[in-house]
Amino acid sequence: MDPPPPPSQSTAPQTTSRQKATIFIGGLDTSITQSALYDAFLPFGDIVDVSLASKNPANPSNAPNGSSAPGGTGASQQQHRGFGYVEFESSLDAAEAIDNMDRAELGGAVIKVALARPMKEVGEGLGSRTAVWEQEGWIAKHAVSEEDRLAAQQGTSQAAADDGPMDPMQGLEGLDEAGPKLASSFV
Repeated sequence: MDPPPPPSQSTAPQTTSRQKATIFIGGLDTSITQSALYDAFLPFGDIVDVSLASKNPANPSNAPNGSSAPGGTGASQQQHRGFGYVEFESSLDAAEAIDNMDRAELGGAVIKVALARPMKEVGEGLGSRTAVWEQEGWIAKHAVSEEDRLAAQQGTSQAAADDGPMDPMQGLEGLDEAGPKLASSFV
């Protein structure tokens, strides 16, 4: 069986579905290996990939299914940062793994299991050196079309022309005194 293509070669719909089928596992004990993680999550469905975040960035422990199965060597034995990712074939399998393994004990430590979030771009989001409103992702998400902007301006200018200046006391004509009204049965 050929390993799955790297994420950079995947198409957009596949990437979205893969993100929904990838779970984050945090709070891992340092004794946990890729094969132990594979064995712990195998009952919930077919696993595509298991990876542990490596302490050494030059040697990441992102191994495809073939080397993360029991008996894998090399990268599965190196020190990790206490969290990892498991990618399932199906998002339903990932949801079942989250439901059953979140706050469970694995290797003597209570683990946190959640749906993995996509990685941010280098210059995106808070903490980047570029203002949020100058980032392409922010502009695409919050952009207002010229058509909508004109419709909003016409709506406010038309309301101002119809009613004149807005009276801050408008709608208070029926009130005789301030405060709550007493119930008639108590008076």
